[in-house]
Amino acid sequence: MPINITKYLWKIYTEFTTRIYDIPPRMLAFLSFIILAAIPLMLDPIKLAFLIIANIYAILAASWDLLVGRTGQISLGHAIFYAIGAYSTALLYMYFKWPLWLTMPLSLLVGAISALVIGFPCLRVKGPYLALLTFALPFSVKGFLYYYSDIFGGDAGIPPIPKKLYEFFPMLSGDQKVIANYYLSLGLMAISAIILYKIATSKTGLTFVSILDDELASKACGINVTKYKLMSFTISGIFGSFAGMIYAHMVSRRVDPLFLDVSYSIIPIIATIIGGIGTIYGPIVGAYIYCFLDRYLFQYIIPYVCIPLGNYTVRIPLKDAEWRMLLFSAIVVLLIIKWPRGIARAIVEKLEDLEEPREIEEIEKEKKLQV
Repeated sequence: MPINITKYLWKIYTEFTTRIYDIPPRMLAFLSFIILAAIPLMLDPIKLAFLIIANIYAILAASWDLLVGRTGQISLGHAIFYAIGAYSTALLYMYFKWPLWLTMPLSLLVGAISALVIGFPCLRVKGPYLALLTFALPFSVKGFLYYYSDIFGGDAGIPPIPKKLYEFFPMLSGDQKVIANYYLSLGLMAISAIILYKIATSKTGLTFVSILDDELASKACGINVTKYKLMSFTISGIFGSFAGMIYAHMVSRRVDPLFLDVSYSIIPIIATIIGGIGTIYGPIVGAYIYCFLDRYLFQYIIPYVCIPLGNYTVRIPLKDAEWRMLLFSAIVVLLIIKWPRGIARAIVEKLEDLEEPREIEEIEKEKKLQV
């Protein structure tokens, strides 16, 4: 039977119209993705490095948001999953010489198992106690890495592996490799965002929100709260490990205890608060804002801040990571006061007001044309 191209093109058009074009927030997300896809045509490939990092941070922040923004399990040690993903893929290649296509799924499996092992004791405590416990975990693991430095390399970490199997695009070099890595990181970020968003808006996601709203009421309704908490912890750990694994292959090429640094636990928190907690899309927007401010505004455009103190002037160099983190903390406080729901969430709520319900006759007409 001949394929009716017109019919399929019309079906694609109606699907795009009903699912994206008629919903302003989705249309904005679609246009943003198109702009991000076109950026390599406008920017020098060297400047794409910070966008690759932004894509990776977006995955890390969205995974943290699923855990905290949906189930209310406050985690201040998300860097532990970031490091697990990086170390597992590097160790599997270093000691077993397994190729990248095999180490990647195994790294995600290690991340899932680690999340389950960490989740069981962590979820027995709540509120600030859970936050303190998760905050202490990366420091404990860092001590473990130093104790077994003959395996994990200590401060030096696992050195760059010269063989091409450790890279995503071994056949490319120079600017071509940077552009390819950018598009791959962008695609992986988009796929991760869609999966996390689908989970967050599914029945499982609604169960997560019910636990966030009232845990006792959820138990009274017959919901296995421990099961769903572990589920959110595991999913969050998988995507956090995924972000660390991508960073190790694309950016760092050296896996060391810095992957457990406090900054990698703070970055997803800052990005989520900037964009909007409990939204999945908010942390992604916040990650791009964070990377732009961190890489350009606070290092090149505004390299230092002068604070007058009487007869003296204190110059704060924003090129130092410690001062930038302090400044980001102040920005977060101001955003909580001004936009407590986040920048991206405020924009989406404004766009939702523009959405107009479609006429029933129009929908029926399109259904008949599809048939």
